[in-house]
Amino acid sequence: MKIRSCAGITKPSFLLVHSELPALTFHKPESTWISTLRIPSNYERTFGSVTRFRCSVADGTFASTSVRSSASKPNTVRLGRKQGDSSSLYSRPSLLDMKKERIANRAKVYEFLRGLGIVPDELDGLELPVTVEVIQERIDFLHKLGLTIEDINNYPLVLGCSVKKNMIPVLDYLGKLGVRKSTFTYFLRRYPQVLHASVAVDLAPVVKYLQGLDIKPNDIPRVLERYPEVLGFKLEGTMSTSVAYLVGIGVSRREVGGVLTRYPEILGMRVGRVIKPFMDYLQGLGIPRLAVARLIEKRPHILGFGLEERVKPSVESLLEFDVRKASLPSIIAQYPEIVGIDLKPKLLGQRSLLQSIIDLEPEDFGTVVEKMPQVVSLSNTSMVKHVEFLKDCGFSLQQVRNMVVGCPQVLALNLDIMKLSFDYFQMEMQRPLDDLVAFPAFFTYGLESTIKPRHKIVAIKGFKCSLSWLLNCSDEKFKERLSYDTIEMEEMQTIPSFDMNSLMEPRSDDSDSEYEEDSDDEYV
Repeated sequence: MKIRSCAGITKPSFLLVHSELPALTFHKPESTWISTLRIPSNYERTFGSVTRFRCSVADGTFASTSVRSSASKPNTVRLGRKQGDSSSLYSRPSLLDMKKERIANRAKVYEFLRGLGIVPDELDGLELPVTVEVIQERIDFLHKLGLTIEDINNYPLVLGCSVKKNMIPVLDYLGKLGVRKSTFTYFLRRYPQVLHASVAVDLAPVVKYLQGLDIKPNDIPRVLERYPEVLGFKLEGTMSTSVAYLVGIGVSRREVGGVLTRYPEILGMRVGRVIKPFMDYLQGLGIPRLAVARLIEKRPHILGFGLEERVKPSVESLLEFDVRKASLPSIIAQYPEIVGIDLKPKLLGQRSLLQSIIDLEPEDFGTVVEKMPQVVSLSNTSMVKHVEFLKDCGFSLQQVRNMVVGCPQVLALNLDIMKLSFDYFQMEMQRPLDDLVAFPAFFTYGLESTIKPRHKIVAIKGFKCSLSWLLNCSDEKFKERLSYDTIEMEEMQTIPSFDMNSLMEPRSDDSDSEYEEDSDDEYV
């Protein structure tokens, strides 16, 4: 065995030991060599001694004993390491260790959520923060938005949204559009999935599409606040088909923006399941297709009435309460909301009230509903006050009943205006009460705009005519009547009735897509 020895070189302040790994030549199966370097005693006293240097071939290790110094013991050097030892300062955890750590962290997060009352069962497979502190940050932020633990349990996947990467960018974008911060709580309860969305990829294209449907930029926030789910729709899916169908049945293209602004839920309605069956049913009752289109333009929310849940049962209730089937189209056209409410209890309540205060017969109640379907929504107090007013005017119970059946609007008109009209009727026109019993619609005409001017003209000419002949016509027709030598009996119509054709008249050119909700200002 050939061994290259070690050399020790000394200097005044240190000892340098330079070793080279031995080049081993085996002559025997096993060999061990031990060598001790001896240093003169004067140097040994000063710097210490090298006790031994051993190389063991058998176990593949080499070791050097420490250099002991009488002056400084920390200079000790130990070299001793087995080849293949896995312990190291820079060693990385194994995949198994990493998996165990993730499981442990998720268990801590789940335990924290359960402590708050949040059920984490749906969170399996969702990427969650590894620390409780981050999940606490998300929950605190959701609380600031007004969401409760119950809201989070309704959609626990919201905990997978990062505050900085998801929530804040989405809410900032909605705020810039004009969505009010006060509506964020309702908005997120309705559609919490919006927090997962990308502003550029998901939200902005939908907003642009809505503007392309003639929804004005200022109305976009109103649409989103009312129907947040629209932000999750595909551009070429239900939204486009529902709009195309409405235009196809007669809804004016220029009215689409206004229709969608007031009832954006239409964008989520499937044509085959919702809109078309509703259209077909109303047409089957006798309402012309174009009339239905006009109803949708004025009251688009009627499309939200459940056909099977509300509309059909309401129609059956009307027939049950002595409404004639032929009158159904007129009733629905006048007051579409009548088929969207829980109607039977209202019909029963109103009929019972009118029976108690004016002895109204059941069949007469059907007539009242036909002439003024809004009667189902009148308050009991209002109807009682109007009946008392008519009695105070001197009408008998029988006369009041006839007036209500002839013109149910007398149960709903503004009482102050009715008093003024009645005072003029008594003081200036000086007609008998029977004239009002025969034509109770007198109270529906404007005192200053119609009643006074026409009465003065007739009084000057000395005409004797009924209230119906005097009032129940347009201004042009009235001027034509004044040229007659005699009053034709066929022109003395009784009560004005609803004309379905008026619903289908062409719109004026200045019509636009921004509707105001129809109001019944003439009613109480």
